[in-house]
Amino acid sequence: MAPKRFDWVPSAYTDYMQNITIREATLADMDILLQFEQGVISAERPFDPTIKGEHINYYDLNEFITAPNIYLALAELNGQVIGSGYARIETSKIYLKHRQYAYLGFMYVLPQHRGKGVNKLIIQALKNWALKQGITELRLQVYNQNAPAIKAYEKVGFSRHMIEMRMGL
Repeated sequence: MAPKRFDWVPSAYTDYMQNITIREATLADMDILLQFEQGVISAERPFDPTIKGEHINYYDLNEFITAPNIYLALAELNGQVIGSGYARIETSKIYLKHRQYAYLGFMYVLPQHRGKGVNKLIIQALKNWALKQGITELRLQVYNQNAPAIKAYEKVGFSRHMIEMRMGL
């Protein structure tokens, strides 16, 4: 028998989900965004030997908030930011069917809120934004060894497409 995913009754789960709101990030959110960025980096370091060991930053968060081709979504529960994700409109390769696509990244949910559907809500908001921009293709990257993330993305409709390979010299 599979273990239950939630420690509460279904009605409590429904209440939990109804209390989550998705909103666009602002510059006032910078402190929590910087914390989430370090959370993403910490989660990815074990999968990538090429990431530097010292303090690093992945993102230009100021650009994510101010650029018109990027939507940075935040999930909030009772006024607390609990998750993030962005969609960035990119130009496709000339040989592809779609002229543009939305690249998704900065997918992060606080550990105590994982497995409860928060990431699904964020992805739905990013998808809705992309559709309003006339975009018909979503893409993201995930480490091949990151089975929980792959499972979560497949659960919301993504499929495996290509494996990027590398070799250190």
